[in-house]
Amino acid sequence: MLPTPDLSHLRAEDYNHVYEPAEDTFILLDALEQDAEQLKSSKPRIALEIGSGSGCVSCFLGSILGPSETLYLCTDINPHACKCSIASGRQNKVPLEVLRTSLAHPLIGRLHNSVDIILFNPPYVPTLYDEALGAQENTDVEGSWAGGQDGMAITDQFLPHIADLLSPHGRFYLVAIAQNNVSDIQRRMQENHALRSRPSATRWRRAPVGDTLYKDFMIL
Repeated sequence: MLPTPDLSHLRAEDYNHVYEPAEDTFILLDALEQDAEQLKSSKPRIALEIGSGSGCVSCFLGSILGPSETLYLCTDINPHACKCSIASGRQNKVPLEVLRTSLAHPLIGRLHNSVDIILFNPPYVPTLYDEALGAQENTDVEGSWAGGQDGMAITDQFLPHIADLLSPHGRFYLVAIAQNNVSDIQRRMQENHALRSRPSATRWRRAPVGDTLYKDFMIL
């Protein structure tokens, strides 16, 4: 089992403005570790993380791939997150190239069918649409979780660009929860963009009452 990236350089004050790695982060790490051999054998040239936050996920990917010629690109709309991602890359000796922007807008034309790995742990919590929009405009930590109706307001802005960004053998990792209507995401990606998907990792929690288990986070 690979260790979680070293984030000891980040302080409590940082997490007032940047999403602190939590269960959704760790299931994404689990999915990447599960696919470690395939990821290494594919020899990716470009990896892109949307909303890198602390930089934990891209640093973990770097630890899987080891010394390589992979270009690690990270974007985040939050200036505090950009600083933290840069610092985490230095701390873990993974050369993260961080760009402050919304989603991947400046990169879509330049990286047409060139990205081998895309990572996205989006703001998936269902909220009022205006709350999600305001959180993005404020560019602070709320933008990492407020997702609008069905938690899909921000994710739906990015999904149409996946097929344009992915290389012919590229992989896209997306964190989702039941309220996001995972089967509908899969259907739309298949019908609109000819991209097939499968749940690659799930995390189960014990329900508050009784012994029933319910599915919480899923990686597509």
